[in-house]
Amino acid sequence: MSPRITGIGLITPIGNDRKSAQDNLRHGRHGLSHVEFLGNPALPVKVAGTVKGFSVDSPHWRDWTWPDECTIPKEVLRGLAPHGLYAICAVDQALRDAGLTAPDIAEDPSTGLYCASAGSAMMLHHHLAQMRAVVGVRGNPMGVVSSIAGTLNFNLAAHYRITGTVCGFVSACASSSHALGYAIDDLRLGRLRRAIVVGAEELNADSLLPFAHMRALSKQADPVLASRPFDAGRDGFVGAGGAAALILETPDAAEARGARTMAVAAGWGQAADGYSVAAPQPDGAGLFLAMERAAADAGAGPESFDHVSAHATSTPVGDSAEAAALTRLFGKRGLRPPVSATKAITGHGLSLAGALQAALCVLSIEGGFIPGNPHLRTIGPGCEDLDLPRASLPRAPRLVLSNSCGFGGSNVCHVIGAPEAVTG
Repeated sequence: MSPRITGIGLITPIGNDRKSAQDNLRHGRHGLSHVEFLGNPALPVKVAGTVKGFSVDSPHWRDWTWPDECTIPKEVLRGLAPHGLYAICAVDQALRDAGLTAPDIAEDPSTGLYCASAGSAMMLHHHLAQMRAVVGVRGNPMGVVSSIAGTLNFNLAAHYRITGTVCGFVSACASSSHALGYAIDDLRLGRLRRAIVVGAEELNADSLLPFAHMRALSKQADPVLASRPFDAGRDGFVGAGGAAALILETPDAAEARGARTMAVAAGWGQAADGYSVAAPQPDGAGLFLAMERAAADAGAGPESFDHVSAHATSTPVGDSAEAAALTRLFGKRGLRPPVSATKAITGHGLSLAGALQAALCVLSIEGGFIPGNPHLRTIGPGCEDLDLPRASLPRAPRLVLSNSCGFGGSNVCHVIGAPEAVTG
């Protein structure tokens, strides 16, 4: 039986709650802002997807500020990275959205936690620099748990007293999609009755600027031109920070407590490119296979999908490969489902991307609309066969295909459906 999505939580460039994020998604209002890293206005990176209402630029938690509605004890803050703060705020939101409280899940062996993040490069750099400055004699005792890739697992598991299972996933931009997929499998196999899936990333010089050295980031200074997936003028992605959390439950667990089903996690699939450490396979063969596997897992044919939420980061090679895969799956059958590239307005949250995209699919299903592509001006070569609406379409998708792709050729695809569209 397909798990039910009963709650979501969002700390994102387009809003820090479900209502504002849904409204901005519907109307194509971006959350991209001008940035200046390291006090250097000459850097080519001018735009990023910033999280409003938080100040977390310092490596010292005592300097941080955040919205009043998010309450975090001091002893928990000591072990957090900035994106850990985002994550707890998002999980608290998701629990409220699902009609749950932290005590409801504490020490419950049927509740699991699935996290995705790359760790905190800023915190790691800070703690190692401190250690080196005193020749290794001393260091922050919370330095490891606040900085390495498992920081979300460690801190959230302890904070929420998770006893079912705790897993962390690190597969670059496919990380939180992997977290969601393996959570689905554990629920289907009867190992758990509830799963919390969370992806989070912070936005700072340490997390983003190394991608500029790979020539992967947009150099545009205008936020409207910086992230424009599938456009002929796209020149790289726009980085973003934030967190997204989803509560998944087995059908019987959701029914037993009278929980509202927002959407259904109907299936998922993954496949690898086996091609390059960073570039996608040009013909999108790995992503095509992941989409085929996801559709098969959901018991759906290509004709069943009325919306595609594309990975589409606005890089020249990435978007072209995804367009090729989509054309192979749909175009060669004469199908043209509307394709949305939401990173045009959110930016690219790296490990966060897949969970955020899944949450936005839930918002579009619930809100009765298919998001548009507001920054698209001229459709790029190889993307002409895609249906890329500029403005949102006023109809509710019933079955959505949501893609994620990461370094090393990790391709993950999820099928998210309206409750009435999924029978299993």
